[in-house]
Amino acid sequence: MKDIVSREVLARFPDYVRGVVIAKGVDNSGEKPELVELLQKVVQKATQDEALQDIKNHPRIAPWRQAYTDFGTNPNKFYCSIESLGRRARRGDQLPYINTLVALFNYFSLKHIVPSGGDDLESVDGDLRLVLAKGDEPFTPLGAEVVEYPPPGEVIYVDNAKVMCRRWNWRQGDQTKLTPATSNVAINVDCLPPVSKDEAKAITSELADLVKEFCGGEVNYFLLHNTQNEIEI
Repeated sequence: MKDIVSREVLARFPDYVRGVVIAKGVDNSGEKPELVELLQKVVQKATQDEALQDIKNHPRIAPWRQAYTDFGTNPNKFYCSIESLGRRARRGDQLPYINTLVALFNYFSLKHIVPSGGDDLESVDGDLRLVLAKGDEPFTPLGAEVVEYPPPGEVIYVDNAKVMCRRWNWRQGDQTKLTPATSNVAINVDCLPPVSKDEAKAITSELADLVKEFCGGEVNYFLLHNTQNEIEI
């Protein structure tokens, strides 16, 4: 199995860096009180973050709004995952503890204001690929049964059979959602400038350490970018 950021995506967004954490044999069951407390603290901090009050112009969110515009999506209608999360947190809405891995990347996303999401590797068919849609790729939204198809040119995350996430990091598909029974996972950290490659490496390493701390297992991480766009996992 490979993890790939396509050359066509990198041609459109040459400074994009994807951090990837691969964790195998993790324990995603139960609820960790320490992580609940971390979530509460990061939400509380968000309510006091003046930059999040002007969220459209936040220096780490505005580039995603521009990227969405560039591939044909209205960022006022479809929020990237970190903008959506930030809007909830700045209101003080406590984030639900869906499971430990989801809680981890929600905490991590808010701490660093970067999009992050994960997929159950046992439900993946073939390689993991970030590509521009052709328009015939099937997508079943999280928690739904309806099948829809992205328009050509949309940035999508796919395997051989389905879309795992639409609009880059907008909404995850249902088939690869993380559950308490998930034992093998790929977690993505999406980075556009002003997040540099060095910072992307540092924060991805931090996320890998968090996964190891809270879920155990065998945990590795790597970066995908213009000079290394695929890796065997």
